[in-house]
Amino acid sequence: MNEIYFDSAATTPVRKEVVAAMQPFYNELFANPASSHLAGQSAAGKLEDAREKIADFLGAAKAEEIVFTAGGTEADNLALKGVALAYQNQGKHIITSAIEHHAVLNSCKFLEKYLGFEVTYLPVDKNGFVSPADLKSAIRADTILISIMLANNEIGTIQPIQRLADLASQANVLFHTDAVQAAGQLNFSVKELGVDLLTIAGHKFNGPKGVGALYVRKGIKLVPQMSGGSQERKRRAGTVNLPAVIGMAKAAELVQNELTAKINYLTELNQYFLAEIEKLADLAEIKLNGPEPGINRLPANINLSFKDLAGEAILFNLSLKNIAAAAGSACASGSLSMSHVLEAINLESVFAEGTIRFSLSINNNKKDIDFLVEELTTIIKRLKNLNNI
Repeated sequence: MNEIYFDSAATTPVRKEVVAAMQPFYNELFANPASSHLAGQSAAGKLEDAREKIADFLGAAKAEEIVFTAGGTEADNLALKGVALAYQNQGKHIITSAIEHHAVLNSCKFLEKYLGFEVTYLPVDKNGFVSPADLKSAIRADTILISIMLANNEIGTIQPIQRLADLASQANVLFHTDAVQAAGQLNFSVKELGVDLLTIAGHKFNGPKGVGALYVRKGIKLVPQMSGGSQERKRRAGTVNLPAVIGMAKAAELVQNELTAKINYLTELNQYFLAEIEKLADLAEIKLNGPEPGINRLPANINLSFKDLAGEAILFNLSLKNIAAAAGSACASGSLSMSHVLEAINLESVFAEGTIRFSLSINNNKKDIDFLVEELTTIIKRLKNLNNI
């Protein structure tokens, strides 16, 4: 039985074209781009070609505004900590939201705990949106950085980044957005968004794992987070993972050319998915978390809560049928605890434990959804009988 994979928000398979693009850089064009000999300079040229492609993918004005990292987490850390340390003489206040990825939240907590920064964590409404009015009220004279994600990885909320970044600009505050989930699903550019820093990760759009990039608008200072050589224009020390960078650039090129068709396909598939799920309404009360599908929600994201049912039990039974999805709650200290995102949107406890995130890809089709709904029908009946519901 072939696996039906509904977890593309976690990671995606590397496309064969990407693997082919990477292959020569393991055993033929293997030289270190920092080396001065001809082989090294040839590798350096390929590195800069990849940088140009990522800059084009993000709509950056200059390729030099792209810093390659080992992934989205490192890029977020570099953005938050790098800016905080570079501008701490101007202030030690940072603003973020309650539903950011842990790479951002834990970077903020580090800055609070060890370096004396103060962080304001903005609340969100029931659909996960940050209020521009709340952001405006939170900005202070000593605010140096605002970090709000473009799209949420759990509930798919697409934030009004242009409005939020404009408020930051008016107050002369730098603005970072984590676009790890958005890249490859949304058509955006750093210029249109009006952001100063932006994070992506290659494995979210069919590139390799272990590589990411941080867009840093020209003129912004960063304190490097690793001590070492002068790679990446002294912003990120360490020998660059050239095969992975080449792969990410190829993946970006491919998805950029196919993005409109991909968005349309995922939107249609999302609508079909939700229509089929409605057929289960007589069996269980099911809640869609986050915004209604449309322009303010990622087209691949479907986050559902099954009232009074255990999401882990549903996932286990789905896995027996080779269907992959993701839990909306995490097991901590021996008990199920609500994720920080679901807690922030004030999801009722009767729904929280039964939360599952289904994330679609172009490799899914309507037959996959039909099979899923068929299996969910059986699983829900079985669990309700076991629980005497």
